[in-house]
Amino acid sequence: MTAAPSCPIRRVLTLGFVSARWRTPVFVLLGLAVGMAAVLFRVSNAASYLTNDAETCINCHIMVPQYATWARSSHKSVTVCVDCHVPHDNPVAQYMFKGKEGAYDAMMFTLGRERQVIRLSDSGVPVVQGNCIRCHEDTVNQVHIGGTTDRVCWDCHREVPHGMVRSLSATPEVRRPKLPPAGFRALRLKE
Repeated sequence: MTAAPSCPIRRVLTLGFVSARWRTPVFVLLGLAVGMAAVLFRVSNAASYLTNDAETCINCHIMVPQYATWARSSHKSVTVCVDCHVPHDNPVAQYMFKGKEGAYDAMMFTLGRERQVIRLSDSGVPVVQGNCIRCHEDTVNQVHIGGTTDRVCWDCHREVPHGMVRSLSATPEVRRPKLPPAGFRALRLKE
């Protein structure tokens, strides 16, 4: 009588492809990796990046001036950050762009390499330009800039919606909303 073939999923879950001698250490290492990933996910407020909440952008303190100036602009009543800074082609494009740009921003912030003057990335320029045109299409169709297409909206509308923000020190005394606590401090507060 032949033995029944083992289920591939069961083989993976039980680490059947690893020698018996190494299964326990591999399970321990995988458990540590999953645990560390869960802690990092919680401490970094990673779930907030799946939302469109404008306060998510100030998880990093370097975005506080941009948040504060937007919050006092006329755009606040009709937009949030992702309305301007993320493509609106389809949900996949939105999350791919948010993931790519967010991972880069998080890496630069973590390494202490963030710029003192926040600027749009090269890939962000066409996205913001496209979103300006998408929202203000009726107005844009009435404006002709000498037949040129190499200008962006903020060449003329430089202070929309972020005002004169030029550096991290531009709004040192700005009020900002209290963010929900994250990490170990949050766990202690819930107890």
